[in-house]
Amino acid sequence: MPPKSRTDAKRDQQAGDDAAVGGQIRELRKVKGMTLQQVADAAEISVGYLSLIERNQTKLPIGVLKKISSAMGIHIGWFFQVDDGPSHEREVVVRSNNRRKLSFMGIGIEEELLSPNLSGPLEMLLSTIEPGADSGDYSHDGVEAGYVMSGVLDLWVSGQHYRLEQGDSFTFKSTETHRCGNPGNTPTKVIWVITPPHY
Repeated sequence: MPPKSRTDAKRDQQAGDDAAVGGQIRELRKVKGMTLQQVADAAEISVGYLSLIERNQTKLPIGVLKKISSAMGIHIGWFFQVDDGPSHEREVVVRSNNRRKLSFMGIGIEEELLSPNLSGPLEMLLSTIEPGADSGDYSHDGVEAGYVMSGVLDLWVSGQHYRLEQGDSFTFKSTETHRCGNPGNTPTKVIWVITPPHY
């Protein structure tokens, strides 16, 4: 068999990238508990087209990926991890310069995924909460725990308020209405472990 041309190799690489993105879209959509219809409607595309994207059976223009990202509340950069390190690491290790980031637009909270993906039994996140930022109340299935690395964290669980400082930790059932915020003057950093994955 003759060696592949540079154009063929590039096409194969693009196909591989598209395949990886399609699988990530499906994985993230399911973790977030969204249906094909919900994401398709929010992204202003058809359910059939989204299904083809998730199964890697069609091209995915960057504009469409941006719409899908917005529909699921994430930055498009989520789908573009740096290819850092050997392939055998990718399901086990996350290098510090290769974290996926999720931003809560307009409320001052950014989260970095410390676990390799969302397909396992848990997710680990590093949250950076800017001064004055507040997550608002929410709840979901599962259990979560956290450790305050730096700063001050206000935490509410079922209406009960807790103020935590560097070195403090916590755990609660995610089905309880909860909320967090930063009452301080510097960013607060918190490591969270959530099971099952929520994003």
